[in-house]
Amino acid sequence: MTSLDHALSQERTFHDLCRAALTRMTEGAGEQVVTGEDVSASGADAEVLGFHLRSYAKELREEPESPLFFGRLDLADGRSHHIGRRRIAEHPADPPLVIDWRAPVSRAFYQASARDPQGVRVRRRFGWAPWSKGASEDLTGLEDERLTAGEQSDGVPGGGILAGEIERPRVGPMRDIAATIQPEQDDLVRAGLTESLCVQGAPGTGKTAVGLHRAAYLLYTYPQRLRRSGLLILGPNRTFLSYICEVLPALGEGGIRQSTVEDEIGRHPVRAEDSPAAAAVKHDARMGQVLQRALYGRVSAPAEAVAVPDGSYRWRIPLGELERIVEEVRAEAPPYAVGRERVRTRAVRALQLQAERRAGPTGNVWLRRMGRSRAVGAFVDSVWPKIHPEEIVAAVLTDPADPLLTPDERQAVRWGKPPRSWKSAKWSAADLVLIDEVAGLIERPESYGHVVIDEAQDLSPMQCRAIARRVGFGSVTVLGDLAQGTTPWAARTWPELLAHLGKETAAVVPLTTGFRVPAAIVELANRLLGALDVDVPPGRSLRSDGELTVREVRDVVAATVDAVRAALSREGSVGVVADAGRVRELREALDAAGIGEGVAGEARRVSVLPATLVKGLEYDHVVAVEPAEIAGADDRGLHRLYVVLTRAVSRLDVLHCLPLPPHLRPERT
Repeated sequence: MTSLDHALSQERTFHDLCRAALTRMTEGAGEQVVTGEDVSASGADAEVLGFHLRSYAKELREEPESPLFFGRLDLADGRSHHIGRRRIAEHPADPPLVIDWRAPVSRAFYQASARDPQGVRVRRRFGWAPWSKGASEDLTGLEDERLTAGEQSDGVPGGGILAGEIERPRVGPMRDIAATIQPEQDDLVRAGLTESLCVQGAPGTGKTAVGLHRAAYLLYTYPQRLRRSGLLILGPNRTFLSYICEVLPALGEGGIRQSTVEDEIGRHPVRAEDSPAAAAVKHDARMGQVLQRALYGRVSAPAEAVAVPDGSYRWRIPLGELERIVEEVRAEAPPYAVGRERVRTRAVRALQLQAERRAGPTGNVWLRRMGRSRAVGAFVDSVWPKIHPEEIVAAVLTDPADPLLTPDERQAVRWGKPPRSWKSAKWSAADLVLIDEVAGLIERPESYGHVVIDEAQDLSPMQCRAIARRVGFGSVTVLGDLAQGTTPWAARTWPELLAHLGKETAAVVPLTTGFRVPAAIVELANRLLGALDVDVPPGRSLRSDGELTVREVRDVVAATVDAVRAALSREGSVGVVADAGRVRELREALDAAGIGEGVAGEARRVSVLPATLVKGLEYDHVVAVEPAEIAGADDRGLHRLYVVLTRAVSRLDVLHCLPLPPHLRPERT
């Protein structure tokens, strides 16, 4: 038996030991739930304990089937630690068999180097068979890296495990990268809860994975604080959320809300569509001021004194005092609903002072009766009326008159045929952003302790304000790439967007070194950067493999069928991306050839998507059809083409009949 075979045998035996321990942990968690239901504590304490135990037991039962460790640290002091996605121990009080990748001691696995060993003598990586569910026999290789001065890595077979894991074919949802986190990524993942970060990530640098792993790290490190305040993941669309949905559960964190801005603010179904000009105005930050003015324009000065009957006596609040109350509350600028109640409370306080001067202290019953009196209620309704957010938005869109908007802008947002009332209005997606703005002015929504925002460069100022209301005093992880901004209101600088999020002091950290997209593909996409009107550093890749072909063909549909058929002869997923107007034609051609999306078997690896929906996704092989059509679709077409070209993790096939966009044309020598 070779030294490698002996080492593998020992590690497989240890993995079996860990599997048995995890099984006992799962069974023990179920028993604790039963025992915990009988604890003799207060009802509230018992409820909290029961919830915690049930959640932990459910988490263990639903643990995805996968290898239990991916690395090992042999320390200079003689100790060894296996590193995995979750802590595993024979008993809660025993030393762990496997240490959670988020634990402080695990950081050396990602940060130690020959220059700075951090007490590590040997770092071992394990190679598992593709798609392994954690059977010990799937452990097929290991690689030792000796970090102690004077020692050399011994070249144990199985080298390249890290590269192999990074380059593994992309089939199905996104995977976690706990085994492959790089030092610069680890620094971002382990940033503290109070620290807001903005990651400007070139394609393939793992910014989405960094954000998700940071969420998992924060939940592990600050469980009590985030259990109270919550953590939210925001993605650009539901397709993207479906793609990333398995990452956090694989890291041992379930039940985390993953949503879109549209879902968070969706008070009504979208039943109308704006013109591009109207949508641009509605998403502009000035609309925040327009709506605030419209809302507080409903506040008015009192017209007369208030007389409140109290048995045979009548209390009177002079007009001047009522004017002072309204002016003071308005100057304090509380949320609208809070201001309304402050006006009521101070009016009642004025009555209370009169009553106490005349007859001594009043009781709570008397105060409640005064607050509910018809006269006080009528006064409050007249000066600070109760308002529905939809009512304000409908009024603004029916007759936009605010001078903050130009005449053309006011005409763009004006409803052509106003509804009979706001209750019967048909709302557009942009209208819902406005409604959320007014709702936030009336009453602040509950906020999260941390929000991870992916593809943030595409958010409008008004969408950023909606997110900011949900962050409150919490922190954010902002992920994006200005070069991939494809909405009409996409950000051109990060400080501008961060200001709308209320996080002006957040550090902007660039990630430029990629491990996902091969260098030749990155270099092709980089040619477009000069035409995108954004200041971002060009990406670079450490991968010298991969394939890139740019072909002029006579029939792009037939060529696409041939390219997909060739791609299916190799491992991995296949993404066919084209302008939205050509997608149906391509789907029909692929279906007719027996290799379309709806065809069983191998062809299930094929996805045909419009360029508008491919952001954030990745495929082993991408067929980009007619770049000129993608680039010419709208003002942001070149940005969208940049996104399309950077979705491939192994092979990119660019097919065109029309001339290529200028920046992609071969340079003449």
